[in-house]
Amino acid sequence: MAEHPSVGTPLFYGVFFVAVLIMIAIDMLSLKKTGAHKVSVKEALAWTCVWIAVSCGFAAWLYFELAGNPAYGAVVAKEKVLEFFTGYVLEKSLAVDNIFVFLMIFSYFKVPPQYQHRVLLYGVLGAIALRAVMIFIGAALVQQFEWILYIFGAFLLYTGIHMIKSGGDDGDEDLNNNKLLGWLKKHIHVSKELDGEKFFTVENGKRVATPLLLVLVMVELSDVIFAVDSIPAVFAVTTDPFIVMTSNIFAILGLRAMYFLLADVADRFVFLKYGLSFVLSFIGVKMLIMHWVHIPIAVSLSVVFGALGASVLTSVIYSRKLDKEKRGS
Repeated sequence: MAEHPSVGTPLFYGVFFVAVLIMIAIDMLSLKKTGAHKVSVKEALAWTCVWIAVSCGFAAWLYFELAGNPAYGAVVAKEKVLEFFTGYVLEKSLAVDNIFVFLMIFSYFKVPPQYQHRVLLYGVLGAIALRAVMIFIGAALVQQFEWILYIFGAFLLYTGIHMIKSGGDDGDEDLNNNKLLGWLKKHIHVSKELDGEKFFTVENGKRVATPLLLVLVMVELSDVIFAVDSIPAVFAVTTDPFIVMTSNIFAILGLRAMYFLLADVADRFVFLKYGLSFVLSFIGVKMLIMHWVHIPIAVSLSVVFGALGASVLTSVIYSRKLDKEKRGS
């Protein structure tokens, strides 16, 4: 895959991590100030806009820093920013699958809406750490064995085709039969009831875990599973570990807000799975033919936007049609 070298200088990594830490601190202070509460759609929309604005601001800073550097110039700056946004949109779109799984987990454990906020905040922190490790490992493997990109491509193509065939029903796993959850329940003393938003409580004089800790573990596990799809997909866009890292983590930072924004209407996106499966298949094919055919980043971004936009629009039209039929019956 012919592309410009990594732009991940110590300065750039430093600015990125400082920006992330500042935003996480603001988020945690906001949670501490408001306490346990049900996040409204208005609040979730405001935070979603904030995360998108911060991501766009970072991309703008990256562009001007690269464009003003004689070693890179405007051409490289434009290419890197396009890679960033393509990876960002990919991760954002694939993260919608996480929302369906989060809904299933919270429903299974009967977690009230006011306690979900804290679980997702800590879940995002854990996801950032785990994904950073996975991205650095992936980047090292790609650098040493470029042929591994073909394995990534084949895996994404298989995943996309499998999603189309199954209609996206893989996320409907019955947690009663989940082996990891069963193992955790056997090896960890868990209280029968929640104790507010605490992960640990005291029961009969002993410190024990609450069901909320199991929820957190399951949320983290689901993110790792989805990262197996999303991280290779971003490597199809660029092998620059800095761009893969920043686009992935900026997208993940807004996952909690996106969950509360879409939680009540997630079931309306009935055709979104098909859009996601098409995107994964497209990215997989792109990786498999990259040695012979170069697909420009702008084209990839257009395909991703087009597929997702079409699936969302079709879902909205279909849901409205069903609502009209229900009201008419």
